[in-house]
Amino acid sequence: MLFCPLFSGSSGNSSYIETGDTCILVDAGLTGKAIESALRQIGKSPADLNAILITHEHTDHINAAGVLSRRYDLPIYANAGTWRGMLPLIGNIKQKNIRVFETNRDFYIKDVNILPFKTPHDSNESVGYAFFHNGIKLSLMTDIGHMNEQLLSAVENSDLLLIESNHDVELLQAGPYPYQLKRRILSDNGHLSNENAGKALAKLYTRGVRHALLGHLSHENNFEQLAMETVRGVLRENDIPDSEFSLAMTHRDRIGGLFEIE
Repeated sequence: MLFCPLFSGSSGNSSYIETGDTCILVDAGLTGKAIESALRQIGKSPADLNAILITHEHTDHINAAGVLSRRYDLPIYANAGTWRGMLPLIGNIKQKNIRVFETNRDFYIKDVNILPFKTPHDSNESVGYAFFHNGIKLSLMTDIGHMNEQLLSAVENSDLLLIESNHDVELLQAGPYPYQLKRRILSDNGHLSNENAGKALAKLYTRGVRHALLGHLSHENNFEQLAMETVRGVLRENDIPDSEFSLAMTHRDRIGGLFEIE
């Protein structure tokens, strides 16, 4: 399985997944031009895609979904709640390209088994995804206000996990955001802090996770070195040495690496 976080951050999100027979885009939260360019950088084309999967209807996840679907005749997969919030925002979509799945019920796209699992976020029906192919498990979990047992169970034993490390709490509290926005981000349906991402990964270490990518960083309330150092520090506090857990970073404005999962 091949995985590339094309963009990950509060200003836009999109990831590329490839198996032997299947090419999937998860979210399309930038312009169509930006996503096309990013795909070309890794030798791919939107014309190669079999589907676009959407996590939830916020603009930083759907901005180019309609454009790409119309331009390349691509099916878009989302649950009913996300479709309800998304359809008025992305323009006309061919009926055959409107694919509705049920949250917490797995489905297939060609040779990939996909489990969309419920995430706590202030949207209609947000989800994360676990992808299974030939014994490999890849999981994507961002826009999560807090961790819970259901989320831990959904992503345990992942060979690679993309997890949200959105903000530093002190930076957020001291920053320029209005009070209501700060309250939203810090709520149980907001975003996961660096420290809580570290705590989640410490728990997931006991459940078989050894490789993770930190994603969906806030532009105003976080920076990459701080996120990495905070998460790594929490892992060390839980007696997990650096050599036992591989951490890498995604980026908001450029490709975050091409990962071959075996």
